Amino acid sequence: MEFEVTTFIRYLENERAVSPHTRAAYESDLAQFRDFVRGELGAGAGAAAISHLLVRRWLAQLHQSHARSSIGRKLAAVRAFFTYLVRTGALPRNPAELVSTPKREKKVPFHLNIDEVTALVESPREPGVLSLRDRAILETLYSCGVRVSELTGLNVGGIDLADGTVRVLGKGGKERVVPIGSHARLALSSYLAARNHPPLEVPLFTNARGGRLTARSVRRVVDKHILKVAAMRKISPHTLRHTFATHLLEGGADLRAIQELLGHASLSTTQKYTHVGIDRLMEVYDKAHPKART
Repeated sequence: MEFEVTTFIRYLENERAVSPHTRAAYESDLAQFRDFVRGELGAGAGAAAISHLLVRRWLAQLHQSHARSSIGRKLAAVRAFFTYLVRTGALPRNPAELVSTPKREKKVPFHLNIDEVTALVESPREPGVLSLRDRAILETLYSCGVRVSELTGLNVGGIDLADGTVRVLGKGGKERVVPIGSHARLALSSYLAARNHPPLEVPLFTNARGGRLTARSVRRVVDKHILKVAAMRKISPHTLRHTFATHLLEGGADLRAIQELLGHASLSTTQKYTHVGIDRLMEVYDKAHPKART
């Protein structure tokens, strides 16, 4: 399977234009599946020797140490791999089509309340360009709901402070335009002024040496400032994306509009935020409706 997997990964890079993160995830999941197949069928086994029963045995093994969401992602990678082989004529059928995806646990996305997110984004107060950068990062994550990979991929020319928009390159190379709130615009303006208004083609968020920030660096920024606020919760940069979506929904935004802002390909991905919205509605109902209390 080595050659077949390598060819598929090249297809993802060259024709599907997937992000480096997505490519690495596919490569890791398929390498794990390939090792399992070798253990079951021998090192010389190719994709044509794989049956749906073998795929099921692999999933059964994964159930011992992986969450359902992780198993579902790995199965999706294997399905995509076999679909590619069928499309190119290397296989007559896709054995993974007969294997059901495990039902995912319904987890309500964790989010911050207004006071918590305000305290977090306002926590960078030290003098200097790096503090201004951190404030701009936190404000942009919350104001725009962008993914960390989208944030780190931004160049100076990707933002239009006059119009209050940011042009984001999302998953699969899809571009979308997202509004920027006034607080984020002010933070970005102060940060760019401190950098003497750099050229449009350079990275928007840089490290102390002038290089583009990585996703890991953004995580460190969030970790650093969460320690300063009263709510000592373990959060990630993605928490600000969840918070962005939840606050929009609670404020009355349409679910399809939120889908567009988040860059979700499917509305079903965005619908997880409705659970948060319903919980909030029930809380308001219990407090406000005279017949809600017995």
